[in-house]
Amino acid sequence: RYNSKVFRTSLFGAKVIISTDHEVNMEMAKSSTQLGATETLRRLFGENSDFLQRKEIHKYVRNLTSRFVGPENLKTNLIQDIYVLSRNYFEMDDKAISSSFDIKEAATKMVVDLIVKKVIGEMESEAVRELGLCWTAFRTNWFSFSYSVPGTTVYRFVKARSKVTKLLKGVIQKKNASKEGLGDFLDILFDEMKKDGASLDIDRAVNLIFTVFILSQETTPGILAATVKLVADHPDVMEELKREHDAVIENQGDNQAGLTWEEYKSMTFTHMVIKETLRFTSAQPTVHRIPTEDAQVGGYTVPAGWLFFGIPLVHFDEEKYEDPLKFNPWRWKGKDLHGTLSKDYIPFGAGATLCVGSEFAKCIIAVFLHHLSRFRYHRWSLDPKTRVLRRYMLMFPAGCRVEIAKELSDQS
Repeated sequence: RYNSKVFRTSLFGAKVIISTDHEVNMEMAKSSTQLGATETLRRLFGENSDFLQRKEIHKYVRNLTSRFVGPENLKTNLIQDIYVLSRNYFEMDDKAISSSFDIKEAATKMVVDLIVKKVIGEMESEAVRELGLCWTAFRTNWFSFSYSVPGTTVYRFVKARSKVTKLLKGVIQKKNASKEGLGDFLDILFDEMKKDGASLDIDRAVNLIFTVFILSQETTPGILAATVKLVADHPDVMEELKREHDAVIENQGDNQAGLTWEEYKSMTFTHMVIKETLRFTSAQPTVHRIPTEDAQVGGYTVPAGWLFFGIPLVHFDEEKYEDPLKFNPWRWKGKDLHGTLSKDYIPFGAGATLCVGSEFAKCIIAVFLHHLSRFRYHRWSLDPKTRVLRRYMLMFPAGCRVEIAKELSDQS
């Protein structure tokens, strides 16, 4: 039996169960560990992607990935790299009155630069250029006509993926032979390959790095851009952020070389804004499963081989959140700001496939907000044409262009 909260349909060429029933979503997240993906995504990531494999391999790959994007490495290494790489977009010539840039594009480029530096390490300029050209093929229309026919998006995906993996494999094989110029994550992967009975080989390492690249550059920048849009639409939120980041700068005194993990964690209102943005923008499925046998959940039967997409409509439940259609960071005051999963809050999924990069994403958003808010004699605004479309991924048809301008009082 199905109803308006749980129903069957056909989507992206696949048989799909769509659920907005929170209890069903949570039960499915716990009972099934096989990550579900459309045919388009399987073609994009490859049928043998470890993120789409059985529980043991998926868990192994998650543990490896968490050693790079997890809290410990963020605390000791990545937060400073994120700070330095993102700061470049906010610097203004002394004689300039204003500057502008697309914040989603800037975040995407920053994430790619970060991953090249920290995952792969030193690369020849030609390889970097080729890699950059390939990534542009993956920037739009992930979820579309699922057949690889010349002229279609999926066909371009498959061709670009083949070129990227060939390029990455060549770079990794050279580095494996020379052991020079290794990135932090590549160093971890090489250590894993040396172990007796290792599950990791060159091909699996290439696929893992490719997946990290794709997921990082298409998810976090979109959430960041949506955060900036929401802040720009709410001047009281913008002012409170400015007060908080002014205090961070003031407490640093003359030591303003970057951000510490402790400073990041102390940004209470910033984390309230991020948490509210994640609640407010979660219109896409956050529970993806494909059961290998018929699954009984909440009185429903999810047939084996069908995709299950659980949408977190609980984020807009009036019984859970007061005035849920209002963007209100203050609703999180006094509550757990660092948890990514609770009974009524699942922006990063649930169960065994809870997003391993959740803290990585939040850290990037917080650092960009810090840069936007920290200039005492500058103000920022957003292009009024900016629109956010809630599709499977957040879309910005007119871009998300930020202008930073010096206040007139600073010119006297």
